[in-house]
Amino acid sequence: MTPEFPGGRLTIDLAALQKNWRTLRDLDPSSECAAVVKADAYGIGLEPAAKALSAAGAKTFFVAHLSEAAIARAAAPDATIYVLNGLPQGAGDAFAAIRARPVLGSAEEIAEWRGFVAATGADGAAAIHIDTGMRRLGLDVEEAKALLPSDLGFTPSLLMSHLACADEPERPETEAQRALFAELRALVPKTPASLANSPGTLLKKTSCGGLGFDLRRPGVSLYGGNPLAPRPSQLAPVVRLDARIVQTRIVPEGVAVGYGGVERTRRPTRLAILSLGYADGILRAGGGADGGRPGAGAFGGGVRCPYFGRISMDLIAIDVTDASEAATRRGDWIEVLGDHIGVDDLAQACGTISYEILTSLGGRYERRYLQGASS
Repeated sequence: MTPEFPGGRLTIDLAALQKNWRTLRDLDPSSECAAVVKADAYGIGLEPAAKALSAAGAKTFFVAHLSEAAIARAAAPDATIYVLNGLPQGAGDAFAAIRARPVLGSAEEIAEWRGFVAATGADGAAAIHIDTGMRRLGLDVEEAKALLPSDLGFTPSLLMSHLACADEPERPETEAQRALFAELRALVPKTPASLANSPGTLLKKTSCGGLGFDLRRPGVSLYGGNPLAPRPSQLAPVVRLDARIVQTRIVPEGVAVGYGGVERTRRPTRLAILSLGYADGILRAGGGADGGRPGAGAFGGGVRCPYFGRISMDLIAIDVTDASEAATRRGDWIEVLGDHIGVDDLAQACGTISYEILTSLGGRYERRYLQGASS
């Protein structure tokens, strides 16, 4: 249902999403480029994202939960779909029903999947996850060395691990993980292997070899986030967010604005009040305060307009003193994310990462989809 008179308007460019996938694909033609569409495709909508990516040529998708896999299957009927968060107990039939593949990360999960395959004759395709340094999911190294050469009762379709520090290219952990993964992969050389996430895909090379292996798994970079910022990237913005001005007002010099009065005007100030806030995913940490880190900014009337004072649940004050008054009146729309305020810019101003900004975008927006090209 489209909100009537929304406070925010979210525009999602599916052609830009497709362009980003092709850009990432072309970084390493020797390795398949998959697409991570978990968390509702990083907030932009799993169904339209999966359809657009499938039309662009993506053949393998990764989600976090089985419920997401069902949506992805409906959107991309012929795709290979992996569920990253493992095999819930008793979920074998549910996986088989939608032809999804679990990412098995423990001896217990492997044993349950083996039993399910033996009892039902189901397609046993599944990924094996090895922990090479993240310390979350996955077989530890000794378990992997013991299990991989043995008969698992099914044929693994993918061997994978996850990079912990690839967004900080100077750190040595990435090369250590690559080397360890290559060593373990040698135990099952005929099984396709996957290591690179978004930063790993953009890095392309470490000191001793490539990170791509057989399949790469970009996520946030598909949606326009640059995990290696401030390094430049060729990625296009996918999300644009505009907010409606509810009211403008002139505030004298030396007056506190908003909850707690944490920021005072330093000149006679014209404020515009935007109809969105932290309930819509604009993180409270992005507000302004006297003597603190500068607040985030919107763009309107030809200039950047800083947030002023604390972000409220439903409202944000911005300083439009230097902006064109004709373009910053009641009812006008102000860019919160877009060509002038990138998702990484907003994330930095909020002290977080683009992943959190994208996946926090709320449900009260009017959503507009700019359609991509069909295959």
